Amino acid sequence: IASTVASNGSAALGGLAKFVATAWAAQVAFGLAVFGVSLWFARVPLRRFVAEAREPFLVGFATTSSAAALPQTLECLDRLGIPQRIAGLVTPLSLTLNMTGSCVHLAMGALFTAQAARIDLTLAQQIAILATLKVTSKGVAGIPRANLVILSGLFATFGLPAEAIAVLLGIDALIDPVRTGVNVLGHAVAAPVIARWEGANPSTASH
Repeated sequence: IASTVASNGSAALGGLAKFVATAWAAQVAFGLAVFGVSLWFARVPLRRFVAEAREPFLVGFATTSSAAALPQTLECLDRLGIPQRIAGLVTPLSLTLNMTGSCVHLAMGALFTAQAARIDLTLAQQIAILATLKVTSKGVAGIPRANLVILSGLFATFGLPAEAIAVLLGIDALIDPVRTGVNVLGHAVAAPVIARWEGANPSTASH
């Protein structure tokens, strides 16, 4: 943050503070809307899910590493009654393919950079950016700052200023906890949805 202020002046803090607040709000809104609907489809009571998923969420939030929360996520799914054959396959795959919080943040970072640089992106370009992020966010490492590697490649492809990576790095530590927490919740939600597709009742299924 000190480097960002030194390079861009204290005026940059206002825009960055708004971005941090918007990033948190977007992650919370995404979690409530998408995860809420997914849990309703899987017929998992929201209150019970929140109680069981609290521990893995806090581990991911504190460590900013979704991989670190994997053992607690598997224990959470076991307590929710998800068959082990489903949880043992879906959750590790979700750790690589289901980085929802990261994808939301990457899209916001790209559009924020375009606005800050006064680059007018056409609707086609915005759709192309979102489609690219949908693909490139798959396989991103579940470790801190891995998202910035994806953004650096995206910026080079779409002509966005690479200097913005340093600006985003200055505030990434303020966003990473909630972004990782949403990733972890996504891993915990995926298995009940797949269990429902497989005809199992997540709340009563035997192991």
